[in-house]
Amino acid sequence: MRCRIPILPVAQEILNKYENHPLANSSNGLLPVHSKQKMNCYLKELADICGIRKNLTMHVARHTFATSITLSNGVSIETVSKMLGHTSLKTTQIYARIVDTKISKDMENLKPKLIESAN
Repeated sequence: MRCRIPILPVAQEILNKYENHPLANSSNGLLPVHSKQKMNCYLKELADICGIRKNLTMHVARHTFATSITLSNGVSIETVSKMLGHTSLKTTQIYARIVDTKISKDMENLKPKLIESAN
């Protein structure tokens, strides 16, 4: 599912870097990716180099993006759903669990509003 969204500057820099890469151009993609399987191999190699014990995969990357980067920083689940290319919000609700810190932050933001409306 395609959509037009503004992207963060660091993502734009990466896209610019690979703009004319032959592999990206031949696959009509934005980045030179051989396959999901090959990407998972690269992620495993990076995890080994960095001493990360978790089995890094593209699925883990998408999940981290959805929870730690977007939802935890106040991006709405509807927006996250669109960015992940989900056609149903239910898919995103299952896929992207809302982390406890996000819930705490939302409740802290709600407190002053409730106190203000009570007065």
